[in-house]
Amino acid sequence: MRISTAGFHRSTLEALNNRQADLAKTQGQIASGLRVNTPADDPSAAVHILQLQRALAQSEQFGRNANTATNRLSLEEQSLADATSILQRVRDLTVQGNSASLSDSDRAALATEIDQQFNALMDLANQKDAAGEYLFAGTATQTQPFSTSNSSVSYAGDANVRLIQTSATQKIPDGHSGFDVFMDIKEANGTFTATLGNANTGSGSVQRTALTNPAAWTPDTYTITFTSATAYQVTNAANTVVTTGTFATGDTVSFNGAQVTLDGVPATGDTFTVAPATTQDVFATVNNLRNTLRSTTTTPAQKAQLVSSLGATLTQLDNSLAHIGDVRSEVGARLNSIDDTQANREDAKVTLESTLSDLKDLDYAEAVSRLTLQQTGLQAAQASYARLSQLSLFDYL
Repeated sequence: MRISTAGFHRSTLEALNNRQADLAKTQGQIASGLRVNTPADDPSAAVHILQLQRALAQSEQFGRNANTATNRLSLEEQSLADATSILQRVRDLTVQGNSASLSDSDRAALATEIDQQFNALMDLANQKDAAGEYLFAGTATQTQPFSTSNSSVSYAGDANVRLIQTSATQKIPDGHSGFDVFMDIKEANGTFTATLGNANTGSGSVQRTALTNPAAWTPDTYTITFTSATAYQVTNAANTVVTTGTFATGDTVSFNGAQVTLDGVPATGDTFTVAPATTQDVFATVNNLRNTLRSTTTTPAQKAQLVSSLGATLTQLDNSLAHIGDVRSEVGARLNSIDDTQANREDAKVTLESTLSDLKDLDYAEAVSRLTLQQTGLQAAQASYARLSQLSLFDYL
């Protein structure tokens, strides 16, 4: 078979160009430190590299999300700890104010300190995070959640929370709404309340309440009316007599699974109202306390009202402290969950980076050896082509 001179030159130059391309590819790999610089270098590996890079980018985003959630939850945990300290101080002042040795002016001085604690609690409830967002406003993070009007506190946030994705399968709430933390606190024993009638003239007061038989309890508004200082009757909202009994100081009035222990000496006609419990926000509890401490206690009925109100406040403060403690436990559980996810994410990241390195990174020893071989081969081919291109009859004529 004959090979034309033009065909010989064309095929030889094509081979030389291919060798030069291979050499340039190897030089590029050595310069970049990567085995795969373009999809053409290794199409299959390039697909896996893109998948691994996407997984790593997603993992990094999850890490940033986790940091954001951790910062907000840590700030919330500290705020709840501060709120606990404030309420504990208010409770101590309540116990102190319940002493019979204190005068009205002494209790008024305690109320002045409670004013300061109330303001500190409001500041905590309206706290902002590092991004300038309100911590306890739910998802309405640009709206101040709590405001005071006529000594009552209203909530302007919502009851929702933001969910932050910290892994492919996990979304963590980044806090609690102010409604959940400060407003939605069970009242009294959680089932019913017992209060004194405003027209009472005796010294009877509520000492404690308890639900002993939940199955027997029928939610309704009941009235304990003293027909004499030593006898009473209990009626429901329909004015139907539920039970009657005799009474001595410290006795317990029992009906429908409920127990109300009374102290002092009620007067004839004195009443006590037992009604289903609802909820009471912590601000109302503190506000009622300072109003109680500023009240006048000159008559037996006023003193009984003071004792009953302070006793109810102690119960409500204990409910608030327990409630905030439960919220703090939830915050701690969320932080622990984020830490666990973070540890798993770091382990997965190491595996992903190792796999990506195996696919993408260059083996320098093999590449340098290949470069040397390619350079030698190219030089030999060029030298051979230079000699063969001179084998023509015209060179001998």
